[in-house]
Amino acid sequence: MAHEYRSSKDIPVKLTEFSRKVMALVKKIPKGKVATYGQIAALAGKPHGARGVGWILHSSTRAHDLPWQRVLNSKGRISFDSRSAEFKEQKKLLVSEGIRFSDGNQIDLDRFQWKKRPPQKRRSPKTPSLFSDD
Repeated sequence: MAHEYRSSKDIPVKLTEFSRKVMALVKKIPKGKVATYGQIAALAGKPHGARGVGWILHSSTRAHDLPWQRVLNSKGRISFDSRSAEFKEQKKLLVSEGIRFSDGNQIDLDRFQWKKRPPQKRRSPKTPSLFSDD
């Protein structure tokens, strides 16, 4: 079921369940932590939806006040070109939250990645077999 919100140009926009989950998850990333596009996609129920997460951040950050700077690529790097204003802004915001970068502009995901992981599928309890000694 899609919900509607109004864009900055007062145009009605339908939100999918995936979009709502992505936005809710991004808002939960604590200051001083980062997540990857793939991690957010998996948590939102689409393990192969990393590009969709990027598109949602690009199109919805202003309207929903998302902490977009906390989402990085799978290598712990900012996805923008390092010479761009967007790269510089994202790095500045992350540094202000206490995140440290290596000389190669990489973040240590072991140290700074948000530890929220996709829920594990629950296994049903083992049903005893009529034909075993269990």
